[in-house]
Amino acid sequence: MKVVIVGDGKVGSTIARQLSGEGHDIIVIDNNIKVLNNASNTMDIMSVEGNGASMAVQKRAGAPGADLLIAATSLDEVNMLSCLIGKKVGVKNTIARVRNPEYYEQIRELKEELGLSMAVNPELAAANEISRLLRFPSALKIELFARGRVELVEIKIAPHSVLDGMPLWAIYKEFQVKVLICAVQRDGEVFIPGGDFVLQAGDKINLTASHMEISKFFRTIGIFRTGVKSVMILGGGRMAYYLAKDLLSMHVRVKIIEMDHSRCEYLCEMLPEAVIIHGDGTDKELLQEEGLEKTDALVCLTGMDEENIVVALYGKARKVSKVIAKINRISFDEILDKLDIDGFISPKTIAASNIVRYVRAMQNSAGSSNVETLHKLVNEQVEALEFKVREKSPVVGIPLKEMKTKSGVLVATIIRGNRIIIPGGNDSIEIGDNVIIVTMTKLMDLKDILVK
Repeated sequence: MKVVIVGDGKVGSTIARQLSGEGHDIIVIDNNIKVLNNASNTMDIMSVEGNGASMAVQKRAGAPGADLLIAATSLDEVNMLSCLIGKKVGVKNTIARVRNPEYYEQIRELKEELGLSMAVNPELAAANEISRLLRFPSALKIELFARGRVELVEIKIAPHSVLDGMPLWAIYKEFQVKVLICAVQRDGEVFIPGGDFVLQAGDKINLTASHMEISKFFRTIGIFRTGVKSVMILGGGRMAYYLAKDLLSMHVRVKIIEMDHSRCEYLCEMLPEAVIIHGDGTDKELLQEEGLEKTDALVCLTGMDEENIVVALYGKARKVSKVIAKINRISFDEILDKLDIDGFISPKTIAASNIVRYVRAMQNSAGSSNVETLHKLVNEQVEALEFKVREKSPVVGIPLKEMKTKSGVLVATIIRGNRIIIPGGNDSIEIGDNVIIVTMTKLMDLKDILVK
């Protein structure tokens, strides 16, 4: 597919890297020639210098023949105008990054008027992910499938856990819960495990099941914790606003610490039920005065990764039970994995994953299955994809024990009507099913799981 990306910032470059890696023809438009040169030198893309909201620049970039235009600059107005111009010159589909809460509240009307195929709000998506983690604090990460009916959860096996030394085949026999462990990270290596795989303390495991079964499993192994009642948020940007608004609707006590006085006034007006503190969130005396040690969770959302990580580590040192930090640079994942922080959130990665999912659905919309949901796991080394089986396919009707699948591919869950099936060897995939696949290889269609 031919894809034009307007804006080569954090989100735009992440999208370009992922889509070019999947073989798409990528053209990036940006005003900054240095940024474009760096992108061209590190990725297999074409670049065009100029204003992406200009019809002449879009024509020069070949937008009239493009399958998709993604507008991901830092300005919502430029993104929406770029998509409008793109539709005028003949781009088939357009996606706009829209971050402003006031714009996003009327996004349905804007999509219709501008002809948008999709609107992406990285801060809102990241805030929603943090909110899920605070409601279910036993987990390090939570991904949703089948419109929230199936969860894929990451946890770390603690020393002396009942799971330490247990083979996977023994889990159901021991605990009588229907969960499937579908990926394991150990000492920098990633495994799609079989039944004989033996878990160890220190492993990070991804398991999938319904929320009820996962809660039951957590209670059984002794790690279940109830949702938080009070949250301290460091930084008062858009993500903090979205998160606080969601938490307040669930009657969670919210305190936001923000350095900018005018931003504090805005937050006081928009979030009257929250406590807004004007001050430096990196000042440990201020944190102690505002009750850091008595809060259930600390969420660090400043614009600086270093500040977020340092304050998050301080929060863990003060025994805050759930600590989450926002990061923009995820290239140092080996170091991040070793830090005693409960979760890291990267808005640009979440936004890029949502767009890649849409692109894959566009590609195989004429095929036998569509990508409904896509999540990247274990520092983006593993993908979990939800496919909708729409018609007859080579994978339909064959018992899984007889199916010859590629190495590093696992059929994790089958959703059939109201049933959630953790599949065994005698189960099969049928037309109408939603199927969750966990894989270490790129899949464009469900049939790609088979050995050719």
